[in-house]
This record gives sequence, C-alpha cells and structure tokens, in this order.
Amino acid sequence: MIIASDLDRTLMYSQRALEELGRPENVQLKPVEINKGKWAGYMTASSFSMLKEVNQHSLFIPVTTRTTEQFNRFIIFEKEIPLTYAITTNGAYILYKGEPLKDWTDQLTTQLKNGSATEEELAAALKRAGMIFDGERKQAGKLFFYYLLNGLPSPLDLMEIRELAGKYGWKVSLQGRKLYFIPNAISKGKALDYICNREGMEAIAGAGDSVLDWDFLKNCRYRFVPSHGELLKVKGPGEFTLTNQLGIAAGEEILEHFVKALAFQS
Repeated sequence: MIIASDLDRTLMYSQRALEELGRPENVQLKPVEINKGKWAGYMTASSFSMLKEVNQHSLFIPVTTRTTEQFNRFIIFEKEIPLTYAITTNGAYILYKGEPLKDWTDQLTTQLKNGSATEEELAAALKRAGMIFDGERKQAGKLFFYYLLNGLPSPLDLMEIRELAGKYGWKVSLQGRKLYFIPNAISKGKALDYICNREGMEAIAGAGDSVLDWDFLKNCRYRFVPSHGELLKVKGPGEFTLTNQLGIAAGEEILEHFVKALAFQS
C-alpha cells in the first residue's frame, strides 16, 4: 500500500515554522534537514520513529514542492529512511531510487507546452494588473517561480492573484512567506497517480497543508491536514481529517494516523 505526504509544515518544520506555530514543551526534537552545514529542519523524536515504521510497512512517498536539490537536504532519507520513490518540484520530477524517471519527465514536457501560458506572459499580466510583490523572486529551474515575501497579501488580494493566474493556466499557493506560481500541468496528484499505476497500488493515506497538496490528497482514501494549513481556508473540513494540534505536534498526530491506517489495512 502507498502512504504519501507533503513534508514542510506537514511532517517537517523549520526553525521559522517552530517559532511561528509553536512547539510542545519537554519534547525531544530530531534534526532531519541540513543546509549550508547547519541544522534547518526538525521532527519530534516520536514522529521520526513512526515515520521509520511507516516506511518499513508501506511504500512511503514524500511529495514536495521543493526542488530535488532542496529535497536532498533531508539527510534522513540517505540511510535512516531509505526511499523507493519521491516526488519533487511539485510533481515535475519523480525520483526512483534517487534518479529521475525519464518517462515521466518526457510526458510532462509535452503537457507543459500545451497547457499553460509562458512564465513571461503570466508575469506581464500580473504587472498590467498592478500586482506588485514585495519580496525576492526565485526560480525552480525553468519550471515555475515563487516570491519570498517581506509582507503577506490580504485574503482579497490573494484571491485576485489566484483568479488572474488561473486564466493563464497557472495555480497559486501561499506557504508561509513563499508565494508560488506553478503551471497546472505540474501536479503532485498526476505524479502520484503515475506511481500508483506503475506499482499497481492504491494510495491509502495522505497528508498535506497547502492548496497544492489537494491535487494528490483528493485521490487518497484517508486524508489528513494540519490545523494550521492553507488548505483549511479553501476547502471544507468535511473533505479531510483536521489535526487537533498545531505545528510540529500536528506532524506527530498525522503520523499516528498513518500508523493506525497501516494497522487497519493489515
């Protein structure tokens, strides 16, 4: 069986996320990500233990908007929790035993040519509409872009940005201070479906916090969303199980659900 999960602000938490969302007292943290020689991401020790269990008894698939280079900062996947598959760059790449699947990459390249306006066309449309972003613009290869914002847009502005981008075949997601613009063809859901078909397995359970995660969560039998997640603002709570906890404690709660799902299926 397949269990799939987003990582950032779902199972793993940066120092900024810990400061923003809080952390339980007297809880041991396990460092899981290293960046520029420093620890940059954490789980609770209990979460780490449960993730190892989930990976041993299911086909666990991380599903992240991070580029492959950024994903590789999670050093726990090198030896401690070895993976068969990982979905990176919001679904643009499927890694099989650490290497991109060429068939998937070729298929996506064709879809991108036919499904969305170019990045330049979208950027010009946003500028014409007077949408100015206070922050640094960054690229995810030549696939999509995002802003590291100094200030967050209002809910009304965010809705207008989403509507305009949608007309050009792009989707928008605000994750912490990162505002993502991603072509519709690049989809976590399509990538997970490809793996399910390739392996002849069903996605039993999934978890994620952002709008971009709904692409794959909607195809999972059981869906879990942290109560601090962006998804709660755009989807009704009846469409998934919401955690009782916030932040890193929500990550632990989600993994408890995964372990229960495994027991239920066995």
